[in-house]
Amino acid sequence: QKQVAESGGGSVQAGGSLRLSCVASYSPYCMAWFRQAPGKEREGVASAHTDGSTTYADSVKGRFTVSKDNAKNTLYLQMNNLKPEDSAMYYCATLRSMYCDGGYLRPYFTSADVWGQGTQVTVSS
Repeated sequence: QKQVAESGGGSVQAGGSLRLSCVASYSPYCMAWFRQAPGKEREGVASAHTDGSTTYADSVKGRFTVSKDNAKNTLYLQMNNLKPEDSAMYYCATLRSMYCDGGYLRPYFTSADVWGQGTQVTVSS
């Protein structure tokens, strides 16, 4: 079974940091982070490809760093200088390479291969 599993969420104060992890049961070329707050649509956050390339949503550039460990089939998201608007359920997904360079950032993206169950991030002011 192809699966991904997120971990590392929690509650922090504004300005704090968290590091999320996502382990895949196979070897996808591309993995990405999404997030969804109550009452809002799910949005793409960041992606990483096996070749080392990464992309980010404008709202997190300069604060978040995404990386992929190909040997461990693991995706990471280092989140620094967190803001209350970052509060959301964060989901990991595997993507076909054609979506990895920014296509996953489009609204109502539904073309992921596998979705994780999510990990909650709460940022208080």
